[in-house]
Amino acid sequence: MATRWGICSAGKISHDFTVALKTLPPGDHQIVAVAARKLQDAEAFAKKHSIPQAYGSYEELARDPEIEVVYVGTIHPYHLPVGMLFMKAQKNVLCEKPMAMNLREVQELVASAKMNKVFLMEAVWTRFFPASLEIERLLSRGEVGEVKMVKADFGVPLMHVPRAVEKELGGGALLDIGIYCLQFICMVYNGEKPECIQATGVCLETGVDEGMVVTLKFSRNRMAVFTCSIAVELPNDAVIIGTKGTIRVPEHIWCPTSLVVNGKEIQYTLPEPYLPLNFINSTGMRYEAEEVRRCLLKGTLMRP
Repeated sequence: MATRWGICSAGKISHDFTVALKTLPPGDHQIVAVAARKLQDAEAFAKKHSIPQAYGSYEELARDPEIEVVYVGTIHPYHLPVGMLFMKAQKNVLCEKPMAMNLREVQELVASAKMNKVFLMEAVWTRFFPASLEIERLLSRGEVGEVKMVKADFGVPLMHVPRAVEKELGGGALLDIGIYCLQFICMVYNGEKPECIQATGVCLETGVDEGMVVTLKFSRNRMAVFTCSIAVELPNDAVIIGTKGTIRVPEHIWCPTSLVVNGKEIQYTLPEPYLPLNFINSTGMRYEAEEVRRCLLKGTLMRP
């Protein structure tokens, strides 16, 4: 049976996720309904993507018995209340990153998932790209020896975007885009917690960080450093440096389609979208959807 999806929010990221879902076999993934705060927005979205049902409230989506899992594409402050709404209605949830505004909210969501015995995953789509899976494979085989240093940069001009600069909307460089660098480092070091973290940054008058440089020290004298900014364009690349070689993500660290391993480049092709996308390489969101389906079929209830 196909995994039956509900789409929460009719914004830009939900559009791209829906386009990505439709690059997958219809026998595996089916979009049942979409909900928005305004019915006309949901209806327009449903018409554009040939979705059979449109709702003018998230509560209606939560009550739909046909939906197995909900993709939450709302802005950051709504992740907690909307995620709680769906999990209390016994819906599995794929929640856009960041999962919530702070640690307390994340803990509430995790507790709700456990209490209601439903699946919850943060949509850190990068982790499921073929390039990311290849990095994990190469590291597990020791292709570059012992990793001693990881460097990552992600910066794009977002000062004109309200949700990026307003504290109440979950703005700031670290929460919006810096987490891509941090998750990359965590992936390389296999989830190990650093022994020491040092950060230096600058804040806007709105109370959020415009940019920062973060240094992390891990056990056995291993290091990592990343830079993030919502004021300027950075190289947006990453490099893993080991005692026997390097792995480089030459561009688009958050949605990589190529690797350079000890000087040799590897390319990964993404499927073409059936509609124009709002963000680069968004058909790569298909990989996180495939992971959700695998987890549901296995009966997994939590995916970090």
